[in-house]
Amino acid sequence: MNINPISGGQETLCVKVHKVYDWVTRQADVPLLAFTGLEALGSLGFDCPSTPTPTPGGAGDPCAFLGGNLTVDCFPTDEIGNPIDPLAPGAILCQEIPQPDGRATGQFQLPDGSTVTLQKVKVLKKGFIVVRVSNPQGLSCTSDPIPWALSEKFFLCAPPGTFIQCEVTDFECDANLMCRSVGITPGVFEFQQLDISINLCQNVQAEAVVKLEITADFCQPRPDMPLICPPLAFPPQCPTIFPANGNNGE
Repeated sequence: MNINPISGGQETLCVKVHKVYDWVTRQADVPLLAFTGLEALGSLGFDCPSTPTPTPGGAGDPCAFLGGNLTVDCFPTDEIGNPIDPLAPGAILCQEIPQPDGRATGQFQLPDGSTVTLQKVKVLKKGFIVVRVSNPQGLSCTSDPIPWALSEKFFLCAPPGTFIQCEVTDFECDANLMCRSVGITPGVFEFQQLDISINLCQNVQAEAVVKLEITADFCQPRPDMPLICPPLAFPPQCPTIFPANGNNGE
């Protein structure tokens, strides 16, 4: 069966698309995650080999095992501790929080003096991070996955029938570990405090699936580009010494 490509003038089409009713971006700071004292250390679940000498922190104390001059970093993971790409769709939960009475409305004044009605939308972000502590000798301790969460509210043009599309576009995690000396023995430390800060950027959109009538041309595939082989190249010769103009170098 021969199928002829569609050509000619424009046609009126009915398409089903996601219409964006409103769209905002915002930077968000997760409330500081602070863990203080040996009791808090136990909740972090650091995986460290046994310490050479017993200390109050025990084998799970990165300060006791690694000593001073430590490097601390943190990174996003799933709930079992596998590293993830925080910008991948669905990697970090980012979704609307349903409200019992629906989205409340409010009146807002625009710069030109007119007013607009917007809806209050609550959005939840949550995920996990892992903290890794290392010393110059290459030894390290890694924490259990640490949960974090943030709830925010937005005022958007989000009338009934719209849904909220939320995505994380940037993610940063910083951790600061404080150790203190134990007794009078030099080089012996124990855990004192761990502070974790998380910053992220997000897109929040109010959308609805609509059907639109448009006038447009049908698309056609472009011609395939042929592969062009590069020309053959030969190494340069040394004509001053070879073949030496037939006199064999004499």
